[in-house]
Amino acid sequence: MRKIFITLLLTLSAAFCFAQTEKSHIVQGGGSGPYKAMVAADASLPNFTIYRPQDLKAVDKLPVLLYANGGCANSTVQMRFLLNDVASHGYLVIGIGPYEEDDPLESWRNVMRDMYPEGKNVVFANGEKIKAPSAAEMKARQEEQAKRRAEMMEQMRKNPQAQQARPRTYARQLLEALDWLTDQSIDPNSEYYGKVDLCHVAAMGQSCGGAQAMAIAHDPRLTTCILLNSGIGDRGMSGATPSSLNSLHTPMLYLIGGPTDVAYANAVKDFANIKHVPVVMINTPPDGHHGTYYELYGGAYATAVRKWLDWHLKGQVGQSALFLDTEYMLWKNPGWTVDRKNW
Repeated sequence: MRKIFITLLLTLSAAFCFAQTEKSHIVQGGGSGPYKAMVAADASLPNFTIYRPQDLKAVDKLPVLLYANGGCANSTVQMRFLLNDVASHGYLVIGIGPYEEDDPLESWRNVMRDMYPEGKNVVFANGEKIKAPSAAEMKARQEEQAKRRAEMMEQMRKNPQAQQARPRTYARQLLEALDWLTDQSIDPNSEYYGKVDLCHVAAMGQSCGGAQAMAIAHDPRLTTCILLNSGIGDRGMSGATPSSLNSLHTPMLYLIGGPTDVAYANAVKDFANIKHVPVVMINTPPDGHHGTYYELYGGAYATAVRKWLDWHLKGQVGQSALFLDTEYMLWKNPGWTVDRKNW
């Protein structure tokens, strides 16, 4: 009887070791690419969300993108349009945070209520135009923000442990996802068996998540890193410090929203301090810290990310024009600026 129980236990344990898509849904028709994508939950990877082509038989091998969220949040919802669209062009994307079916636009409406990018006409993916707040509305919002900050500080004063109890993510989760994917790629029972290109892996993060990507950028398995609205500057954050720049070994892309982006100063310092690897920094005023993530297919930021990945993970050298040819970049995106070195 004991042998039967042990055998059953081992069988059940093994059953959850290989990839099993248990939930999925389609976003924006599966994306703009030729391999229509889906957002998926996997039973053996419960703390992550997977973005992948719906039909894995239609692709040969998928390069990998590991993603960490803005605010070091435990949710990929706000970046859903961009990550989904990248996947539709033949990539396997794994983001920190469990599977959710929340509406990204609803989340972005809340952001825009608090922080509207000055000088920009905001148009959501569904065609909805978001109007800039009036002076009275802005004053009311600022007062409400001040009230919420005061309430939060009072709660922390009364309960100092509350801040520590909030669920947080950590940089190493990106490598844990890569470890999981490595196991899946050699497991004949997994749907990812033989489908993953582990020689071409990128790490990417937005804002605080960019620091998480920087914190694991030393890993030799990485091919390139992308920081969106992020930079380390003179201080440490989320496992990354200024000395992390010394451990870089891959080409780097900084995609920043111009001087109004709260990450701008740190990104400029990073660019100056990176001495030994190729780096490109693109600034996109007046996008600020919001990028174009709420636009159809993730907007121009998604296109730039995809072109960088096509260049560095798929060897499509022609896609480098957006980053190495200033005239071409300005033709495609008037108002953008670019700095590059070590090429």
